[in-house]
Amino acid sequence: MNRENLGYIEEAYENFKTDPNSVSDDWRRFFQGFELGLSTKSNSGPQGPVALFTLAEAYRNFGHLKANINPLKAPSAEVAQLDPKNFGFKDINGTEVYETELANGSGKATLKQIIEHLEKKYCGTLSVELAGVLPDERKWFIDEIEHKSESLAISPEMKKQLLGHLVKTDSFEKFVHSSFVGAKRFSIEGADSIVPMLEWVVANSQKYDFTQYVYGMAHRGRLNVLTHVLGQPLEFIFAQFEGQTLYDTLDYDGDVKYHLGYHSKRQINETEIGLDLAFNPSHLEAVGPIVLGIVRAKQEKFDEPEVKKRFLPLLIHGDAAFIGQGVVSESLQMFQLPAYQVGGTIHVILNNQVGFTTDPKDARSTPHPSDLARSIFSPVIHVNGDDLEACVRAIDLAVRYRQTFQKDVVINLVCYRRFGHNEGDEPAFTQPLMYEKIRKHPTPLSIYSKKLMDSGIVTEAEVNAMLTHRNAELQAALERVREKTPKFKPNDFQGAWAELRRATEIDFENSPKTAVSKKILQDVGNAIVSPPEGFNVHPKLQRLVARRADMIAGKEKVDWGMAELLAYGSLVHEEISVRLTGQDCVRGTFSHRHSVYFDTKTGNYFNPFDNIKPGKAECRIYNSLLSEFAAMAFEYGISITDPKRLTVWEAQFGDFVNGAQIIIDQFLSAGETKWLQMSGLVLFLPHGYEGQGPEHSSARLERFLQLCAQQNIQVVNLTTPAQIFHCLRRQMHRDFRKPLIVMSPKSLLRHPMAVSSIEEFSSSKFEELLTTNDQHKPNETERVIFCSGKLYFELLERREQIGASKTEIVRVEQLYPFPDKKIKDHIKSLNKLKDIVWAQEEPHNMGARFFAMPRLKTIVSDLGLSVEVKYSGRKRKASPATGNPKQHAREQEAVLSGCFE
Repeated sequence: MNRENLGYIEEAYENFKTDPNSVSDDWRRFFQGFELGLSTKSNSGPQGPVALFTLAEAYRNFGHLKANINPLKAPSAEVAQLDPKNFGFKDINGTEVYETELANGSGKATLKQIIEHLEKKYCGTLSVELAGVLPDERKWFIDEIEHKSESLAISPEMKKQLLGHLVKTDSFEKFVHSSFVGAKRFSIEGADSIVPMLEWVVANSQKYDFTQYVYGMAHRGRLNVLTHVLGQPLEFIFAQFEGQTLYDTLDYDGDVKYHLGYHSKRQINETEIGLDLAFNPSHLEAVGPIVLGIVRAKQEKFDEPEVKKRFLPLLIHGDAAFIGQGVVSESLQMFQLPAYQVGGTIHVILNNQVGFTTDPKDARSTPHPSDLARSIFSPVIHVNGDDLEACVRAIDLAVRYRQTFQKDVVINLVCYRRFGHNEGDEPAFTQPLMYEKIRKHPTPLSIYSKKLMDSGIVTEAEVNAMLTHRNAELQAALERVREKTPKFKPNDFQGAWAELRRATEIDFENSPKTAVSKKILQDVGNAIVSPPEGFNVHPKLQRLVARRADMIAGKEKVDWGMAELLAYGSLVHEEISVRLTGQDCVRGTFSHRHSVYFDTKTGNYFNPFDNIKPGKAECRIYNSLLSEFAAMAFEYGISITDPKRLTVWEAQFGDFVNGAQIIIDQFLSAGETKWLQMSGLVLFLPHGYEGQGPEHSSARLERFLQLCAQQNIQVVNLTTPAQIFHCLRRQMHRDFRKPLIVMSPKSLLRHPMAVSSIEEFSSSKFEELLTTNDQHKPNETERVIFCSGKLYFELLERREQIGASKTEIVRVEQLYPFPDKKIKDHIKSLNKLKDIVWAQEEPHNMGARFFAMPRLKTIVSDLGLSVEVKYSGRKRKASPATGNPKQHAREQEAVLSGCFE
């Protein structure tokens, strides 16, 4: 707001006084809030209440630009947005008295007193930025900041406790620095206040109504947070610096110490509080949406109206990463979406004013790294990291806002990094002036201890005693580690995971029974095809519902869409919940799923799974935001927290899954061997060559197969509805969890041969290898074509056309773990076999060729056979597929022909 707006605002205000309903809702809320900031008994004209109001609003919106929030830099003396002349005031030192509450509480003040009041409230070491904040929330903040003399009273005893936390924080960093010279630890020094801030919230859990915290943070300060907030033993950390083996566990590769997570419980005033720090890699901000998924899964275990208030997700960001990494924006957009709500997240930006070696002017286009939060109308609390008590007030304000409005809030903790990016780095190479200041700048501990000594709360002797005591504790812990290597028990099989175990190689040789009785299939199926009476289903969907009813009755064979719904429904019947999310997944990209019906007259929807069986289990299918990275990460967080829920994420097309490549590479495929963190997440990735071009053909099967090792994931490419039914059920009927990657079909969704009888659901199980077909004669087989996915049906049709009766087509339904034994047994049974073909649609440098052919050759060699293993597929390509339909047809013909040459 500025002088040019005053005429419009004054006119709107006059209209409001005459008739409050004559102005918009937003303006009405603004004018109704006048009493919070000023009295309107007198003073009209440009220097009256509207001018004072707009001046106050300017400080609420822009006071942070003048605030004393930078430990290394004096605040700006002049900020154009705060110039009183912009609001019609000519003389700041004038003697005119205004009736207002924007001052000393007397109800009257001069302009100078009003400005001094606003600068005290918005331009100190703590400054709340309210630009864009919604009216009700803005009103709450104004009341907290301007009209409560001290919203958080910090007693002398509390100040001593805060000093104690700073002593522990500072001592730990200095001790590690001197004990393990040159070792990377990513020191928190310069941003020390974050540890007392976190401790403050935990210590006041009952006041805030929290019972569990889930933290996500990068490497900086992580070790300090682990030991001082989560209570991880010092011995655990020191053992890692010593290079000692932490766990006697097979197939544990481990990770660097500043990536590891931890779970603990603390007693706070006789209440048990849970604390989790999520594991994460060096890929900054990737852990954010995972933390949100973890919290959502924890919340959904409780059927309580206020459950979201009990669980706090708290994310600690770097300044360059918060505004530079796109996944942050994706995650912020989740906060109000039904599939992702967690009741608000507290974001703390450790704004150390440099990103590795990059200055802010090269890292962002806005004044603050927190400016991204404006996209969700989030309030931002800026605070000077050298003022510990202001930092504590900042997080107290953030927590109370979150608990009141259940929304995200951001703290911009302006601080510095005392050393380089890591302890072996020389920051003065690139920031010489900044680091000249930092070398001379006192530490947060010295600043706060001096403040308390000057005020008589502690003595220098007491501070020295605290330091001596803490250093003795640190030294004793290190000596224990060096005397005897400590052994620790992983905290992986706890809580919901207690009944599960780690898988072994033999577990993948055969699938468990997953058949369902016909009675249950009928009950589940009838619920799926029975919308409520009077519900107006779309006419075209009425035909689909009728067809699905015939499938359940055995009058038609079951297609893919119905098989998938039967899998979900049968699990719900067994009290196992299901969660499926993805872009357009409620209907399905290819209009095959229709998991929820929408009334054509009211727009209301009906979830048929709610009618399957009364109980706690539920099936929830959500359309996601248009994101891959954050959306998949959220589901990964769900899956590592709740192993008793089938969690599925679907890509709109499999080609788009590489938007979440970090989650696949760093978490999904390697999380168990790095961190002993298991997941049963299922990925549906539509895959298949149908002439739709390079971005609608390939889920990059080869990339998933390249990741396969140590039984870390499962990769399947299925051809029948019964197979997807049993595959999904198998995921929940094992006593271990592994990620499942499904190359899901597109054209097969409606292929007349890609159907299953209802009996296949009630009398079978998942088959890793499908070797039978109607014309096959084992004693005459001379050639076996191994393939995977939809190509099977084209090969089958071609075989019938040319009468290749001595050729068998075998479907490798599960590519990893590769069914070596079953393939070996099958090949052994073919006594006239002359050659083997691996057939695929994908180019030579893509697909499963590189993965399957060496394994087939090894099997042939082990059997002592002189059988050639050939390849039939597309040639090497830079692009996955052509966009020309005719060229696609020619290439597909070459693949088919090559199989029968």
